[in-house]
Amino acid sequence: MFELTFAWALLLLPLPWLVKSFFQPHAADIDAIHAPFTQRLSDASGLPLQVVSVHQRRPIQRWLMGFIWIMVVFSMARPVWLLDVVKFTEPTRDLMIAVDISGSMATEDMVSVQGTPVSRLDVLKTLLKHLVMSRESDRFGLILFGSAPYLQVPFSQDKQIFIQLLNESQVPMAGPKTMLGDAIGLAVKHFKSSQTEQKALLLFTDGNDSGSKVSPLEAAEFAKRADIKVYTIAIGNPETLGEPALDLGLLKQIAQLTQGEAFQADSRNELGTLMGKIEELEPDNQKLSSYQPFLALYHWPLALALFVTLLTHSWLALQRWSTQ
Repeated sequence: MFELTFAWALLLLPLPWLVKSFFQPHAADIDAIHAPFTQRLSDASGLPLQVVSVHQRRPIQRWLMGFIWIMVVFSMARPVWLLDVVKFTEPTRDLMIAVDISGSMATEDMVSVQGTPVSRLDVLKTLLKHLVMSRESDRFGLILFGSAPYLQVPFSQDKQIFIQLLNESQVPMAGPKTMLGDAIGLAVKHFKSSQTEQKALLLFTDGNDSGSKVSPLEAAEFAKRADIKVYTIAIGNPETLGEPALDLGLLKQIAQLTQGEAFQADSRNELGTLMGKIEELEPDNQKLSSYQPFLALYHWPLALALFVTLLTHSWLALQRWSTQ
């Protein structure tokens, strides 16, 4: 579709005609030099006594000048060719997902859909993939933590990268410990670059804090000041033999301090149910936007005006050269 961005520029088209109508050409009287031997010069040269040459523009010159002016004004109006409208979903929420990959996450106390034993981390990966793929308007980030937290994916809507890096996470890539406080602190630090109004952190863990540099409650206080809701999800049976009991009270305090929620799941079904509750608490609010791409065409009439100008001047120069 063709459109003129500055159509008002076409009002300049009659400007040359208005100037010619209201302003007369410049004229000046010049005194001639008279000499007593003018007649003899005239006889010797064969030229008349008075030689007056007035160059008048030919009609074709006026037409060419008019055409050049029209092209210049048309270029000023900025013609464009509008392409199809592009619609896209703007991010309305930044959702950071922090996953505990300490050694205990390899515990196979859950079952797959087929009923075979699988690790806690494998079940969590499957459910997180579904969560990410089902949300269109959120940006996701991924933190993996163990003895230290590591930012794997900064906030992005590139779901394939998120899923790829999540699939590549293994126990215990980040070390055997569980630094809950440091993981929350890293998430809060990364949220500083976020421009969205809605911010949430999903913290998945099956262990207790192992001595973070920043205590979990202190890190939760920082999250509260940054308006970040923290949802804590404890995975596995808190009374599993051979493991320290999960401090569910601490996880609940972290969630309450940040206006979030605390959950606990020791089976695949319970974990799937909790994912559904999280989606209800943080609904996917889509914000559709669009823009109109275009191709600029102003350079074509401008180039044509320049070409005709050069052609006209070349033709006039050739005419003068041929009459000499």
